[in-house]
Amino acid sequence: MTQDTRQAELEANLEAVLEKIAGACRRAARDPRSVELVAVTKYARTEDIALLAETGKLRHIGESRVLDAAAKWEQPPLDRFSKSLTKHFIGHLQTNKAAKAVKFFDQIDSVDSFRLAAELDRQAGKLGKKLPVLLQLKLTDKDTQSGLVPEKAEELLRQTEKLQNLLPCGYMGIAPEGAPAGELAEVFGLAKKLFDRDFGPLMQSRKCQLSLGMSGDFEAAVEAGATVVRVGSAIFKDLAAS
Repeated sequence: MTQDTRQAELEANLEAVLEKIAGACRRAARDPRSVELVAVTKYARTEDIALLAETGKLRHIGESRVLDAAAKWEQPPLDRFSKSLTKHFIGHLQTNKAAKAVKFFDQIDSVDSFRLAAELDRQAGKLGKKLPVLLQLKLTDKDTQSGLVPEKAEELLRQTEKLQNLLPCGYMGIAPEGAPAGELAEVFGLAKKLFDRDFGPLMQSRKCQLSLGMSGDFEAAVEAGATVVRVGSAIFKDLAAS
């Protein structure tokens, strides 16, 4: 497959995702411009990311491994795109990786404890950086899933708001894998309810985000009120092999 052919395939994949977002917005009587797409690049081939970035159609990218992401985006072929994209950290972040994460990423979307928030604040202060963060809600009972139980979300928000170098601006959540439509509507609906309660009053003073939905469930997330969706495999899939 030539580079031109692969680039056209990637653009078609991206356009298909955007069309599905627009369709979900129409069903929910929403403006498609109210939803941002974070292209999850953590498993994508660097050559594919570069081909899609060349088009200028990528604005936000998501990575979940601090050291791997920094190495990947600080060297060719991706280094020339790094400064023009908003880089989101979307995985579980250990406090010992906070310094590198604050230096490299533009936003941390998975804060799940005050201990982590305090360390991010300390590291951001060293860099003179005001760091946007999302607090991660735990929307499943799986022990391996990170995040705050919903009952603790507001408490962490109030604590984080007192930190000088962080800007809490929303919630992020991951739905149970393979959940049926009814369960998706329930967990996404809960996240939207908490978002409206806790961030509704702040929306006049800052951009607030509700990050829900991945390749398998982003349409349901948009219908429930997500303002950010995180999509990887649906964009970077190889149609010839699927």
